[in-house]
Parts: sequence; structure tokens; C-alpha cells
Amino acid sequence: MARARLNLRAFQQELSTRLAAKTAAQVEQSRLGIRCAGGQWLIRLADAGEVIAIPTVASVPMTRPWYLGIANIRGNLYGVIDFGAFLGDPTEDPPPPASAPRLVLFGPRVGELRAGLVVHRVLGLRNLSDLTRNDPPDGAASWYGSQWTDRDGGTWQEIDLALLAQDPAFLQVGL
Repeated sequence: MARARLNLRAFQQELSTRLAAKTAAQVEQSRLGIRCAGGQWLIRLADAGEVIAIPTVASVPMTRPWYLGIANIRGNLYGVIDFGAFLGDPTEDPPPPASAPRLVLFGPRVGELRAGLVVHRVLGLRNLSDLTRNDPPDGAASWYGSQWTDRDGGTWQEIDLALLAQDPAFLQVGL
């Protein structure tokens, strides 16, 4: 009886380890789809810490137009960036009433930077196995990853928030 219990425990532990590995692999293949600046973008789940409604933002004088200001999120101050304006497209059409803009907070892989991107719309999860990989566009910023095409011919541009958080143009919010 003790031997059966021991084997069952070993089996359960092995099964748990295999499930965790499978889940990690699935997470690595998943991306958060967003719409902003007229395009569709993909963000690694490890890069996106959280997606929330846009909180009250206090403006900061003498900053770039795309830097909306700072927001208090659970007692921590976060820089709030209008991603569309940062990309050079501040005149995006307002979103449909059913899909309000959201704030995508940078996740732990990005490091110590507490910031978030205001995006036009969150489109949900996309699995890379359902997409065809292409090279990033010529002359793209260093934080551009692969470009992907879905079955309907739609283009998705992957971005690396950890590299974006190191980009001098992104970090220089002052005028």
C-alpha cells in the first residue's frame, strides 16, 4: 500500500510538471492583440503586465504630446503614453462604444520601468501557430519584432516592450 501511494505521488508530481511545461509553451506561443494607429499589434504576454481601464491621468508640463502624464495605479505612479501618438498617428478615429481604449501596463520582463501604453482597442489573444511569420519591415525600430500574417491576410506587427523601454526616443519624454 505504501509503495502504491509513493508511486501515485510521483505520478502526480510528474503530471503536474508536464502540465506546467505545456502551459508555459502555450503562453510563449500566445500574444496579446491590440489595435492602435490604424494597425494591429502583438505583445508577448510576459511583456504585458496587465490591461486596465484608463485611470485618471495627471498631466506633466513640458513633455512630449504623446506623454499623457502619470497615473496612480494601486499606490504606484505609472507613466502613461499614447501609443498611437508615439507612433506618429495622434488623429485616430474614436473607438466604437463597445470597445473603450485601454491601458496596457508593462510587465515584469520589461524591468523597473512603470509605464503603460494607451491603445485604441484590445483584440484578445492570438496564437502564433495560427499566423505566418515574416521579417519586420525595412528600417523598423529596434523594438519591432517579426511581422505576422493571419489566415484572412491581416498583418500583425509584434513589438518587444522590453526593447521599447530602452529606446532613447521613448525614454525622452521631456521637451
